[in-house]
Amino acid sequence: MYEATIPVGDPEQLISLFGARDQHLRKISDSIPVGITSRGDSIHVEGDQQSVAQATEILEQLKLVLGQTGSLAMDQVVQTISNVTGGRPPIDGSPVEVNGVGRQVRARTEGQARYVKAIRQHNLVFCIGPAGTGKTYLAVATAVEALRQQLIRKIVLVRPAVEAGESLGFLPGDLQAKINPYLRPLLDALREMMDYEQVKRHMDDDVIEVIPLAYMRGRTLNEAFIILDEAQNTTVAQMKMFLTRMGMGSKVVVSGDATQIDLPPHTKSGLTDAVLRLRNVHGFCHVTLTDKDIVRHRLVQEIVRAYEGGTKRKK
Repeated sequence: MYEATIPVGDPEQLISLFGARDQHLRKISDSIPVGITSRGDSIHVEGDQQSVAQATEILEQLKLVLGQTGSLAMDQVVQTISNVTGGRPPIDGSPVEVNGVGRQVRARTEGQARYVKAIRQHNLVFCIGPAGTGKTYLAVATAVEALRQQLIRKIVLVRPAVEAGESLGFLPGDLQAKINPYLRPLLDALREMMDYEQVKRHMDDDVIEVIPLAYMRGRTLNEAFIILDEAQNTTVAQMKMFLTRMGMGSKVVVSGDATQIDLPPHTKSGLTDAVLRLRNVHGFCHVTLTDKDIVRHRLVQEIVRAYEGGTKRKK
């Protein structure tokens, strides 16, 4: 018999998590053979190892949804159970530990598990997939894990400052103020894994950098974990410049969505170009995620499929 305890700070959150007359709890117990009870400000789960792992992951995900939206509907519970179990055994692969208090990030789909495994086993990984598949989040999590394990000395998070239908020139403020919105998603992911003071300290000590792609020119980064996000918006020349910044003992992860290219018309994306150029390079790994790997709100899967379907009909 295995056991797990999940802390829940707010008693009101515990009530919402269980649902009216414990209907959410019963739905989980009907889907997975576990016992779930509340003990003060925590939830206790017991059963076999596999079932406890699945039930714990479901409850952690539901806690996150509840914290973000303030409510929890039965269809969200059902979708989360489906995402975690999928009618298959749990995803194989050890969790990614992301901070000093032992918080863990787990792959929720087979595609995500392949992605995390590829990052751990290769020094150059490209990941292409639609919005909501965890491309950036999992890359940042594995970078923080590597930093904690002292496998690298520095994390560098990079994004191209490419306009998506809006002009940079009309944004208020100086250059730094103009580029900050482009870097915000990387900072958001980072701050989910470290507290504010820890992030600030690492940035002040130059252990973590969050910078626009243009600032990479002329540098060589040794013993660094370098992540290029939104790579579909790089040109071929920019991608070459970025990849050649890689120094000794470094790891590079490049992620993007080939369906959301914001480059000028007739400009070739450095992401799709590099995947073709590097496919026979030893040490390179390419992972493709699909709409089945989307782990945001259940509607995101439907939105992505609707747009992909519309694109196919136009061809």
